[in-house]
Amino acid sequence: MNGVFTISLDFELYWGMFDKISIEDYRENLEGVPLAVDRMLTMFENYDIHATWAVVGFLFYDNINALSEDVPDKPPAYRDQRLSAYHHMHECPGLDDRFHFAPGIIRRIKDVKGQEVGTHTFSHYYCLEDGQTILDFENDISRAVSISERNGVDLRSIVFPRNQVKREYLPVLEGHGIRAYRGNPESWLYQPVGAGPGRLLRRGLGLMDSYVNISGNNTSGFPCEAHGGLMNIPASRFLRPYSRNRAFLEPLRIRRITRGIEDAAKQGKLYHLWWHPHNFGKDLDENMAVLGSVLESYRENREKYGMMSLNMAEIGDRCSHDGRR
Repeated sequence: MNGVFTISLDFELYWGMFDKISIEDYRENLEGVPLAVDRMLTMFENYDIHATWAVVGFLFYDNINALSEDVPDKPPAYRDQRLSAYHHMHECPGLDDRFHFAPGIIRRIKDVKGQEVGTHTFSHYYCLEDGQTILDFENDISRAVSISERNGVDLRSIVFPRNQVKREYLPVLEGHGIRAYRGNPESWLYQPVGAGPGRLLRRGLGLMDSYVNISGNNTSGFPCEAHGGLMNIPASRFLRPYSRNRAFLEPLRIRRITRGIEDAAKQGKLYHLWWHPHNFGKDLDENMAVLGSVLESYRENREKYGMMSLNMAEIGDRCSHDGRR
């Protein structure tokens, strides 16, 4: 069986960052997104890479007025309302369209061969935070499906914001026709947690794991683990953005990824790389150089071992077919 290399991107703009960093402090990253997406798509075409772009539903709208007409009557009841995208909307009514809406970029992605538009929920919804309920999640996913359909997208895949996978919520996705989700690596280091000190500790260890082998290669086998009619397509590694302070460690970071890709190719397993487009908005040339090294490794393993590039929906189809054998 051939190994598979897949990429998923969490496309969220400032909706994924408003509760972490000020817009002024993150402006350079956000301003660089359109060019970063364009260059990534060009590189994906050159290497014949199939990828899933998990889009926050809010990004489909042209502006805050259009979005405001579509918000639910009852937003998620987070105990800490500072986590809510709806709170951000009300607190910052004069939102900069460039950093909150991207219908043109989504259309550009759709037009490129092999690119799947999935969902990152409607409002960058957090499944593990206190206060929210499965009914809140149902309302959110229903709106994500609706706005996607209105833009010609048939949702088949989801990436949970902050990787907060909650198994009790998976039947909601199946009920809306979503068939695949990005799960977390099996290592305890990457199991989902809500906000708090435990999350900070794991983030620190995860940073170390990007350069030295703490958790293994995090490849996974076929058929994918299934929950009902839903396929789990586990992540292998987060492609961290280039760091000027850690530039001397870049060879270690690249080697950590390319060894995982080679391991998956040799063993007929899956290697799943992910990141956010805004990670590349700053230091774009350096980030693209790293991506080029990674994709060159994929191409070498494709030629040597027959490795394939598939997006999440395509992997879900393959897992379903293999599981029926």
